[in-house]
Order: sequence, then structure tokens, then C-alpha cells
Amino acid sequence: MKDLQIHINVSPETYLKDPNASELGRMIVSNSIELIDELGFEAFTFKKLGNKIGSPESSIYRYFESKHMLLIYLTYWYWSWTEYKLVFAIANLESPKEKLIKAIKVLIESVKEDGSFSHINEILLDRVIINEGVKTYHIKEVDEENAKGYFKIYKRVVQRISTIVLEINPNFEFPHMLISTIIEGAQQQKYYAEHLPALTDVKQGQDTILKFYSQLVFKVIAK
Repeated sequence: MKDLQIHINVSPETYLKDPNASELGRMIVSNSIELIDELGFEAFTFKKLGNKIGSPESSIYRYFESKHMLLIYLTYWYWSWTEYKLVFAIANLESPKEKLIKAIKVLIESVKEDGSFSHINEILLDRVIINEGVKTYHIKEVDEENAKGYFKIYKRVVQRISTIVLEINPNFEFPHMLISTIIEGAQQQKYYAEHLPALTDVKQGQDTILKFYSQLVFKVIAK
């Protein structure tokens, strides 16, 4: 697939100028992912990003009003891309159980670089989301930003998979709690595996996290 064959939609609310519409915008996105991954979000600044791409700091502010909004953009892109993979994975499946197995795999499996997007390194972006993603909504302004729709796509992914859960067991009381717990928990386990291995049972070379959450989901929703 070529870069232009697939377009990942990101809400215009998250940017001042569409970064996907220009070479500079794509450079800002691409290099911000690399720099946040390298430095961490707290140490990341638009000045450092400008130095990296050889462009004035002011040029970045034409696209994003703050580094927080840039992180919102990256998170929105990531969950839109996840939704695209999810829809594609379950498109031709009839069995709700098979759909749920595929959906859990999309959420948890190790990310591979997708050649469809030349300016996005999905492996680095996945690591940024695992390490920094909660900073988009663990803030005082979360209710205001939720009202603006910044988290709409993340909630839609949860809703899609919750619907599959209810296809399997219509009487299950907690589909959204279950799926959001799976997403957040799996990302936390990946973080633990990298930095605090004593807190997890991840085994190198094995799909331990996928196996654990797959077993958990089907045991919890069993009729």
C-alpha cells in the first residue's frame, strides 16, 4: 500500500493547521514522535523540535497551539489507526467470538511499522502512547477537552469492541469497563515489562499479555 491510499482522519479540533497537508507539517509530526520517545514528554519542547527539523519554533506554533495539543493529535491519530486496523481485521467474520479474538489481538499485539504512512513510525508512536498517552486526559481540563471531542475516537474503539462483547453475552453488565480495562492494563503491562519487570509475568518471545487478557475476557463474559 502506498502512503496516499489510506488517510487517517484526525479531528480538526486538535490542530490549527492540518500537518498532513504539507511537508513541514509531516516533518513536525514525524520528528515530534522521535523526540518525545527520546526525551520524554516533560523534556520535549517546540524549541528542541525546531532545532531538530531546522525550522523556527514559531513555525510549529502555526500547526499546534501547545505541546499538549500535539500529544492530543498523536493520540487521536494512534486510535484512529487502531480503529482502521480493527475494522479491517473483523470485516469478514461472522462469529462474535472470532471477532472478539481478533479485536483483542489488534489491541494488544506488538505493533509493526505500517508502510502506508511514510511520515509515521508506528513502533515509536506505540511506545510514546504507552509511556505518555495518559497525560492527555490525566489533567485538570479533562472534562472541557472531552466536551471538545478530543477523546472521541478512543471511546469509539472501546464502544466497537464492547458491542462485540454484548453479541456474545447480551446480559453482561460491564462491557465498557472490561474493554477500557483491557486497553489500559495491556499498555501498563508493556510498560512494566520494559521498566518494572517484577510487576509482571511477561516472558520474552511469548505473547504473554495477549494470552492473559484473552483468557480473562472470555472467562469474565462467560454466560
